[in-house]
Amino acid sequence: MENMNEDSRDGVRKKYRKQSITQVLIEQGKVPPQATELEEAVLGALMLEKDALTSVIDSLKPEVFYKETHRIIFHAIHNLFKRSEPVDILTVTNELRTLGDLDLVGGPYFITQLTNRIASSANVEYHVKIITQKFIQRELIRISNEIIRDAYEDTTDVFDLLDKAEKNLFSVSDNNLRRNYQDMQTLVSEAIKEIEASIKDGAHMRGVASGFTELDRVTSGWQKSDLVVLAARPGMGKTAFVLSMARNIAVEYKKAVAFFSLEMSAIQLVTRLISSESELPSEKLKKGNLKNYEWEQLNAKIKDLIDAPLFIDDTPALSIFELRAKSRRLMQQHGISLIIIDYLQLMSAGSDNKNGNREQEISNISRSLKALAKELNIPIIALSQLSRAVETRGGSKKPILSDLRESGAIEQDADIVMFIYRPEYYKIFEFEDGTPTNGIGEIIIAKHRNGALRDVKLRFIEQFAKFAELDALNVEIDDSIPANENFFNEQPTTRIVQSKMNSDQNKDVPF
Repeated sequence: MENMNEDSRDGVRKKYRKQSITQVLIEQGKVPPQATELEEAVLGALMLEKDALTSVIDSLKPEVFYKETHRIIFHAIHNLFKRSEPVDILTVTNELRTLGDLDLVGGPYFITQLTNRIASSANVEYHVKIITQKFIQRELIRISNEIIRDAYEDTTDVFDLLDKAEKNLFSVSDNNLRRNYQDMQTLVSEAIKEIEASIKDGAHMRGVASGFTELDRVTSGWQKSDLVVLAARPGMGKTAFVLSMARNIAVEYKKAVAFFSLEMSAIQLVTRLISSESELPSEKLKKGNLKNYEWEQLNAKIKDLIDAPLFIDDTPALSIFELRAKSRRLMQQHGISLIIIDYLQLMSAGSDNKNGNREQEISNISRSLKALAKELNIPIIALSQLSRAVETRGGSKKPILSDLRESGAIEQDADIVMFIYRPEYYKIFEFEDGTPTNGIGEIIIAKHRNGALRDVKLRFIEQFAKFAELDALNVEIDDSIPANENFFNEQPTTRIVQSKMNSDQNKDVPF
């Protein structure tokens, strides 16, 4: 027998694609998960008592029902509810008649029989939960079959397939496993417990401490479910700041941090951490021209880094779907307390925005980050670029909210918007109060949904590309003098007070 031609094969493929999950399972000799009797009980309860409908309408959708006739009936009930009309046997029958679907579902007799099957709607929420679970099972089977089918197609791009599979699985959970409301008694009780825990620990803050005392006073630490946007022009030290902060949290407080770097490689970031921690210039580490005492100094200082619960992912062009999957996995395996993303404009929204513009894509990303922060109940810090408007302004170069690229969506979704401003970068050598700007960086809190707006000054140590407390000693380092040669005999030439210092970058790499 001759082989099938291409047209025939395409016909078979199209026919197979049109098969429903029910047809596929029947061909496999299996019956799809279902609970048709409970579906009838739910429909009967919705027409029997009006309170039943209001208690489940937000979690019940037509597609949850297995039988087509049940979907049609619920659609009629939903139409009546949207129009704020009464829902009972007569109104539902009339709505089906108006839609032309009454005979299709079995006529008035079938509608009447639905209410005869139950005495009350007492267990309707439990019944809805069961039929929703059956629907999720059917969806998982459908998605799995689609993945298997597409995986056999040679023309399918494997990364598109991964993205599609991930998106479909997320849609199942997002659309069917939403959290319900909580009453005030529960919420107030939980809030009081958190306040008592803060007092007991002596931390006087309910969030994740950054390690920078003055900043933590303003924010009370990074709060759960908050989206924090940190923006600055290139060269201001965005990566230096968040990497210093990540080091503080992971090393000093032993809390797990996930760092997603879309710009720099993981090795570059770790090299900057080592430079900051060991107080050895990044140039020396890059060139590898360390003397024996410097190797000893390096090994002695980085012991805490080795055991730090800091997880770095340097996947380029990371999509929001990949970020969500990886973050969930890190939360499950390591209980992360904070997520840092460097930086937002390098992320991809995935296949959802093929026909949209960049501003829509950034809007989708920022909304998704806020949703992820709420889902995992941890703060997310996303770095962002500023527009060139800062450079062209005369006088003070302090950034403002309108300088954010695609500022509308980012500003709206963020709970906190902060800017990094180093006046000496613009050859401005005095602050407005007359104090020198040398080695000083300002963290400008421009939006704070749950707190005050304030400017916090920190020490910026360019030699090691890191931020420290303002009271840290600022000793100028002469490259002609070997760094910390007296390390084992005296105090190091550069010392940071116990203030949760941090690490960062290679001077050749923009930060």
